Amino acid sequence: MNRKELKIFLDEKVTQYNNPKFIESDPIQIPHLFSKKEDIEIAGFLAATISWGNRTMIIKNATKMMNMLDNAPHDFIMHHQEKDLENLTDFVHRTFNSTDFKQFITSLKHIYTNHKGLEHALNIKDNSTNYQTAIHNFKNLFFEVEHESRTLKHVSDPLKNSAAKRINMFLRWMVRNDKTGVDFGIWQSHNTANLSCPLDVHSGNVARKLKLLSRKQNDWKALSELDNNLRKLDPIDPVKYDFALFGLGVFEKF
Repeated sequence: MNRKELKIFLDEKVTQYNNPKFIESDPIQIPHLFSKKEDIEIAGFLAATISWGNRTMIIKNATKMMNMLDNAPHDFIMHHQEKDLENLTDFVHRTFNSTDFKQFITSLKHIYTNHKGLEHALNIKDNSTNYQTAIHNFKNLFFEVEHESRTLKHVSDPLKNSAAKRINMFLRWMVRNDKTGVDFGIWQSHNTANLSCPLDVHSGNVARKLKLLSRKQNDWKALSELDNNLRKLDPIDPVKYDFALFGLGVFEKF
């Protein structure tokens, strides 16, 4: 396919998958449980953080997270007492356990108390056209408080060549307003043009088959290559093609 044909094909797939039916089987349903901005972004951040492995289990455990936070995540984070954290002791999702969960509660309180919340803490504050440095700086802010070293691995660092799939997915949810009711678009201080595709096994394999990606590893260098090619197709909303790549890989076994 030439670029024009590829764009037509992928735009059709975006239309096919970027609609409310997508929510039914995706972790994005967790922040959709809420209407308050801070609840949406905290629920989204926590759900995205554990988004690896079986999607049914991700949704089950992210729902459990919300229940443990009294289904009011922002209020819990801002007003919890030390004894409230004891109720989180039984949580585990793969390598993310109760120690990590408690650390995230402490770090999120720090972000909202001292850094104006997730929207401000994750914003691009230089002249970058992507979130590589912003995510790195956010990780530093997140772990300014006393923390367990084991939890560091649960926040990616693109400056160490991580593709930061889960944070990029979370950013898509918060920044992109798709007008279909899937992505939220509540972070209006951010720019959709700067978003990167959440690169994983499915989207990476499809991108390679479509000649959008040549690099074999799913790392930040690969993501930069994919970004460059997707922005040629749509410089304003390049990450909409995540729906196409993911849908083709997961639902159509492309």
